[in-house]
Amino acid sequence: MSTIKERLLQAIAPDVARIDQAMKEDLQNSTQGCDPLLIEVLSYGIFNGGKRLRPLLVLLAAKLVGISENRMSDEIVLQLAIAFEYLHGATLYHDDVIDQADMRRGKPSVVKKYGEISAILGGDFLHSRSMFLVGSTAGSEALNVFCHATNAMVDGEFLQLRNARNYNLSEEDYFAAVRGKTALLIAATCEIGAMAGGATVAERKALTAYGKGIGIAFQIVDDLLDYQGDTASTGKAVGNDFQEGKMTLPVILALNKAGDSEKMRLLSLLSDADLKGKGFVEAYALIEKNDGFSASRKQAELIVGESLTGLEIFTGGNATMARNTLHTLAEYVLVRRK
Repeated sequence: MSTIKERLLQAIAPDVARIDQAMKEDLQNSTQGCDPLLIEVLSYGIFNGGKRLRPLLVLLAAKLVGISENRMSDEIVLQLAIAFEYLHGATLYHDDVIDQADMRRGKPSVVKKYGEISAILGGDFLHSRSMFLVGSTAGSEALNVFCHATNAMVDGEFLQLRNARNYNLSEEDYFAAVRGKTALLIAATCEIGAMAGGATVAERKALTAYGKGIGIAFQIVDDLLDYQGDTASTGKAVGNDFQEGKMTLPVILALNKAGDSEKMRLLSLLSDADLKGKGFVEAYALIEKNDGFSASRKQAELIVGESLTGLEIFTGGNATMARNTLHTLAEYVLVRRK
């Protein structure tokens, strides 16, 4: 019996190949006459692995809507899809500069391999190209959705920065940052894909809600993997969030349940620089004892379940394959190991 990952990879393989080919052709055309180092930096970062989740959601949303006479051409939908991968790539380039991250997807990060200036400028190019593609292919309404999500992403990062040392962080504060940093951008992929497919208002709303739910669940699973992941699978060290003292959902939920002494101890492990070097195992045990991991996973499962409910409005043979793939993708978000 095939696993969820195997079923998903089989279902999306043709689209992933189309996305990669479209990016290769677009970058070749858009960088003609550019400095060879820029071209190398772009190619290294963009084609250094990646799930292609964001562009896939654009294509799947457009397919799910499918048969509207107002549907944009397949070529335009593909251009919109790769715009989201460019934007995602730009954020990774810049994030690794901010975090001074040495590794990305199991290989040296762009900033590690090429330096800060090249990483920042490469990210700037990708961001500019992504906005050009959306605006020139789908017009101002799509560009408004795209830019709103981008602005929210930046604001979410600032909110996360403000929350970084707030050890009284609530679930509401956490989810506010996640919606901005992660979920609204993934929601925008589905919304713009729906627009490209000629969706009705109800269809556009359902797909946007699906994307938002998947985005939130994706971040919760990221939080879990930082404690429970395997470096060989994730391509990054376990315990980064702990070392940075981040108040992720497993920590917040564990603190909500813990007694006073365990709460104080966990907060000390997170905030005391002298304890961080050797405190990960103890912190893990406290979070696990107070159901931080299990409760976080239950929240992710509930959010995914609610997001899938909205897809029930899409019926008929033409929608079946895309809807099934979106269901499988949602399942994979919950069970992924990287």
